[in-house]
Amino acid sequence: MRILIQECLKASVTIDGKVHSSIDQGEVLFVGFTQGDDENIIDKMLDKLFKLRIFEDENGKTNLDLAKHGGNILAISQFTLYADMSQGNRPSFVKALPASESEPLYNVFCKKIAERLPTVQFGVFGADMKVNLINDGPFTLLMDSKELFGK
Repeated sequence: MRILIQECLKASVTIDGKVHSSIDQGEVLFVGFTQGDDENIIDKMLDKLFKLRIFEDENGKTNLDLAKHGGNILAISQFTLYADMSQGNRPSFVKALPASESEPLYNVFCKKIAERLPTVQFGVFGADMKVNLINDGPFTLLMDSKELFGK
């Protein structure tokens, strides 16, 4: 599982010309799944995510997590996080979990994150989404479950 985290000043998802979800200051999460991912990995990744101290304190040091800083989350499914560009010029997505397997995991991810942060906003799995965000910093991190937990 991979989560690309972008600290933002504001962000939104538009589908068919209508704003589906939006947040002010917080984090935009792009979430992708691969073979072997399961609910246990989702729990570990969310535990790590909510403990990340990526927001500046009064001294300009990244010492605050989202809860202490304040803000919200906009989570969006993103299979392209598993693009393989090692061969040729066209990315391969064979490492990304097929939609039939990743959609149920994304739904579990959404349910679990909403249990921790009821105001979280989401994109729509498989939809043609237009994502608009103002990256703060910019501050962007990639969490990879294989790198963090060996799975």
